[in-house]
Amino acid sequence: MEPDHPKSTLSTLLGGLLPLFVLAHCSHHLLTALTIPLSPMIRSDFSLDYTYSGLVISAFNLSYGIGQLPGGWLADRIGPRIMITLGICGVAVAGFFVGLSHSFWMMIVFLALMGVLGGGYHPAAPPMITSFVEPRHRGRALGLHMIGGGASFFLSPLVATAIAAYWGWRGSFIGLAVPTLAFGIFFHLLLKKHGAGGPVERIQAHRASEMIPTQRLLRPLIVFIFLSTFSAAILFSVMSFIPLFLVDRIGFSKETAGAFYAIIYSAGLWVSPIGGYLSDRFGSIPVILIVLLLTGPVIFLLNFVSSWLGIGILLLALGVIIYVRMPVSEVYILSHTPEGRRSAVLGIYFFSSMEGGGILTPVMGYLIDHLGFFVSYTLAASLILVTTLICGILLRGHSKPKP
Repeated sequence: MEPDHPKSTLSTLLGGLLPLFVLAHCSHHLLTALTIPLSPMIRSDFSLDYTYSGLVISAFNLSYGIGQLPGGWLADRIGPRIMITLGICGVAVAGFFVGLSHSFWMMIVFLALMGVLGGGYHPAAPPMITSFVEPRHRGRALGLHMIGGGASFFLSPLVATAIAAYWGWRGSFIGLAVPTLAFGIFFHLLLKKHGAGGPVERIQAHRASEMIPTQRLLRPLIVFIFLSTFSAAILFSVMSFIPLFLVDRIGFSKETAGAFYAIIYSAGLWVSPIGGYLSDRFGSIPVILIVLLLTGPVIFLLNFVSSWLGIGILLLALGVIIYVRMPVSEVYILSHTPEGRRSAVLGIYFFSSMEGGGILTPVMGYLIDHLGFFVSYTLAASLILVTTLICGILLRGHSKPKP
């Protein structure tokens, strides 16, 4: 393989539509990023315990996971452009009605609708992005795309808590729904103008040489997807209660806890391209194993910190873990899945991760209600560590990066 030339690589990645995909990813998550940082305010409004607070988060996450399966299937058949548009505009419309909700169950219904409508974005966008770049730049391209998600998860809690201080948590949903809808319409028209993502679009001919025998790679692919999604589900259930943890255990105000939660996602502004590069350079399996082996200790140490600095460091470490794992996982799946099934397999991947997180979040809330944060977070840390060690053994011999 010829060495990369930084200048040409940069122009390849930043040219064309990729920067707009970064903005699309950001707009998609402007509203999906609000439920957790606003959970202390929602809890107070509806007088919820930890279990019902977990249900609020799961209402979106479970439906979001379910939406990935038809979203991925449809993206392979009717083209990714429609699913990307629905994933942005649908979230905006449903999020607007979340802001208009004045009962607990009405809010739950519209959060679930927001998840279903948003489910098509992630299975559709990565295959479309990788069709624009060379295989050796795939990780870096997906890493750059992740910056959009990181930016929204970082900025949305800050903007939302500022809006909520004056107009309440409902005002945050309504206020961010408007720019999301506007960008979704603009991006759809732009993709249509460029003829990108249509139902008859085909990937460049040289991509056919990337076809890999699926039988030989089926077992490691299944193990890899299980490792990535199961660990992500546990981590999500832990993170879902961090704002409440900061309020109840550390003594932060609701607004400070929501803003502090954004530290996790600040890593998305710079870590994802590094994760993509490491995946391109060393292979996905070694990178994800190292990252997940660090996850358990970071979660466990949350039980022992009380200073703002210590909490900030651990939350940033969680962000690094998240934004290395995501592009590394997508690169592995796209590199080991036949072209015509990539969106469908990504749909299964995102479904597993989000459904797992949606199921485990109320479970984590129940454990916290009955056992407290220390025992619950320790169990989560131990489970991730054991799972990573077992899957690491099963993935031995498959860790070499594809030439």
